[in-house]
Amino acid sequence: MKRKREDHAAELAKAAKGRGREHYVLRLFVAGITPRSERAIRSIKEICDRRLAGRYELEIVDVYQQPDAVRKEEIIVAPTLVKKLPLPLRRLIGDMSNEQKVLVGLNLSESHERKAQDGQGPAARV
Repeated sequence: MKRKREDHAAELAKAAKGRGREHYVLRLFVAGITPRSERAIRSIKEICDRRLAGRYELEIVDVYQQPDAVRKEEIIVAPTLVKKLPLPLRRLIGDMSNEQKVLVGLNLSESHERKAQDGQGPAARV
């Protein structure tokens, strides 16, 4: 099972590199249908649609419906957004309503994108 996940991640990374634009694989863990969960889902979808159109996968995981996924990812609070690709893996906690913090966490802030375009690589992690 672990090998299959590694193969899948390698395929996604290879496909993203071939296009010259990074492909994002995200999992948002929420706790049922609550206002906070709905706000997190809405916020991250809006950010991804604007900034990552056509180059992201977003899976919504309800911690009550999929407890095994929660244990496997070691999620202790919801909502939590897990950025699986591009590496490094990152976790963002909260309702995703602070767009600037989400952009920094996903390395999508203007300073990150400008440095990537200039060939300087990613900026320091916050």
